[in-house]
Amino acid sequence: MNSPILQLLVLAGIAIFLILRLKSVLGTRDGFEAPPKPKTGPTTNRRQDFEVIEGGPDRDITDHIAEDTDAAGALAEMKRIEPSFGVTDFLGGARGAYEMILMAFERGKLDEITPFLSEDVYETFAQVVDARQEQGLSIEAEFAGVRETTLMDARFDPSDNRSEITVKFVGELTSVVRNKEGEIVEGTPGQPKRQKDIWTFERIMGSDDPNWRLVATGE
Repeated sequence: MNSPILQLLVLAGIAIFLILRLKSVLGTRDGFEAPPKPKTGPTTNRRQDFEVIEGGPDRDITDHIAEDTDAAGALAEMKRIEPSFGVTDFLGGARGAYEMILMAFERGKLDEITPFLSEDVYETFAQVVDARQEQGLSIEAEFAGVRETTLMDARFDPSDNRSEITVKFVGELTSVVRNKEGEIVEGTPGQPKRQKDIWTFERIMGSDDPNWRLVATGE
């Protein structure tokens, strides 16, 4: 065997050895692999990729009412006076208050909700409850749930920080009215009906009293 062929065989053997050695260290790549990520500099340079915009719209307000409205401005003032106030939190509380007040009224138990009613609303509710009792009527009611809670309006008086928020509720409940003899004079047992109410709540922002009071009702 001549020398050039011998040298070629030796080089081929070395090449095969190197290929096998690389496979044992790097492994085998099948299909697509993303290229390795380049090293980045200090984390302070990442602000070039992501910039936090301050002073944008307050989503806690704009999720519930249009941004360029007097109501949105009133809500912003409420939050400025009382930073812990949140519109979303308020609506959640109002939803619970709606069920509590509505069912107490239906059952004639106004003493349970007196702290949450203005004097005028309490008097109106009491007149209805007294009239039912005089006629010997009783109501059996069960609450099925709130189907809709919508913020309709908001007002803020800077002179005394008095705040009003108007909310539309669509609730669902079963209600049966019985006379003295126990006969049903209104409603059907087990048949729910929808009821729409527009209520206005009031509170002095920044005061020690955390309760919002119902000051007006409508449909």
